[in-house]
Amino acid sequence: MTGRLAAAILLAGGLCPAAALADPVDCAAPPALTAIARSLDRSAERIETGKPLLIVAVGSSSTAGTGATGSEASYPSRLQAELRRRLPGVDLTVLNRGRGGEDAGEELARLDRDVVAAHPDLVIWQIGTNAVLRRDDLAADAELMQRGVEMLKRDGIDVVLMDLQFAPRVLNRPAYPAMEQLIADTAEHDSVGLFHRFEVMRFWQTAGRFAGGMTGADGLHMNDASYGCLAASLADGLAANWAAHAKARPRVPQSPDAVAGLTSR
Repeated sequence: MTGRLAAAILLAGGLCPAAALADPVDCAAPPALTAIARSLDRSAERIETGKPLLIVAVGSSSTAGTGATGSEASYPSRLQAELRRRLPGVDLTVLNRGRGGEDAGEELARLDRDVVAAHPDLVIWQIGTNAVLRRDDLAADAELMQRGVEMLKRDGIDVVLMDLQFAPRVLNRPAYPAMEQLIADTAEHDSVGLFHRFEVMRFWQTAGRFAGGMTGADGLHMNDASYGCLAASLADGLAANWAAHAKARPRVPQSPDAVAGLTSR
């Protein structure tokens, strides 16, 4: 395992206070909930070889940061800070390509221009919430999601799908379980990563982590505290994924002379 990824494992997990809060929140969640199962080969190899790593976050309002007090409190901004803390010395950037109110079709239409054109190593696609809020028939969403994932994979980009937020307005919609399953099925079918935001937030709710709540008065959009915790938990999942990749890499056996510190002439 490389030193960079060993540092990621050491720093990931535990207590993750949301940044810039007077009363930090315990963001810790079980590793089984934050785990990203599919190996993110391209981004892991960038870290292992000391190359710059570019991540693009695309989605709707909860990527753009609606409900936060400023752009610096959005989850992509906080994710950049969390990953830099876990991976000191890595040249790492997270771009925010969220746009409020968009649905899968609108995001698909701009993926090439706003995402692929930036040549990212990893894309985190937050998807599904607006579909659930607007309709019960999700028949078209599976195809749109799959087309978007295939577009990103054609460029060799690592992909992580992020599912719905655990919020009152989402829970009031009958289609939310179907969308959760649809996102999970797409990730499985297309062999891409999945971050279970819904289940992580449900855990925080059950554990009573947010005395002031995880969403604003609209019952939908996250606040500074929950965006910060989302970033910390996602950083945990990514760091663990990259470290597992490094650990699984086959080691090149060294010759007896190399082990002894000798060189051939």
